[in-house]
Amino acid sequence: MGTKYDTIGVNYADLRQPDARIAAMIGEALGSAQSVLNVGAGAGSYEPPDRAVTALEPSMEMIRQRPASATPVVRARAEALPFADRAFDASMASLTVHHWTDRRQGVQEMRRVTRGPLVILTFDHRHQDFWLTDYIPELMALDEGRMPLMRDFEAWLGPVEISTVPVPHDCTDGFLGAYWRRPAAYLDPRVRAAISCFWALGDASGAYDRLADDIRSGVWAARYADLLDRDSHDLGYRLVVARG
Repeated sequence: MGTKYDTIGVNYADLRQPDARIAAMIGEALGSAQSVLNVGAGAGSYEPPDRAVTALEPSMEMIRQRPASATPVVRARAEALPFADRAFDASMASLTVHHWTDRRQGVQEMRRVTRGPLVILTFDHRHQDFWLTDYIPELMALDEGRMPLMRDFEAWLGPVEISTVPVPHDCTDGFLGAYWRRPAAYLDPRVRAAISCFWALGDASGAYDRLADDIRSGVWAARYADLLDRDSHDLGYRLVVARG
């Protein structure tokens, strides 16, 4: 049951606080479902408090960070869900599918155990517009190898609804794109430690040095001035919904 999140998830509960605006989109997509399975639940982000949630997570480090008030968690993997067919009204997965060993199997397992909608918060790397790739172009190659395409979800599940998830400028959930209007955050090792792709990249200190220099000199603000007045930005995050 070992997982890389036993190492990299050490401060998720502090830095990956669910953003209320994104949570509202997930809640709307769940519809009237009362029993909800949260696959790859982590520390509990986006679990709706007004539903009967069953959380599933393979990493003990992430499980330890779940608050005492959180729903009980089952330790297992998405690819082999330990539940009966059609056991839940709905299921959800938030920024986790790209970490699964077999994405197709995991998503189809969600479909098997769910009567109603599947709600998946994911990332469409082919539609991202993120200045950080100017400093770290390796991010593009990393996403190419692990992020499922939107057409993959349709191939796995049949017809799906895909909605853009705008990232607020003050997003409280510290995923990769959350700090798009707060560039200095990417210089903080603690912030980067709660974002899985930075662990996969290895040493990118030269990129961080260039970013720090550009922030200090005003080059960053001049180059990306069009972002500074935006309240939200489309960075490629998507909500994929497959109806039951």
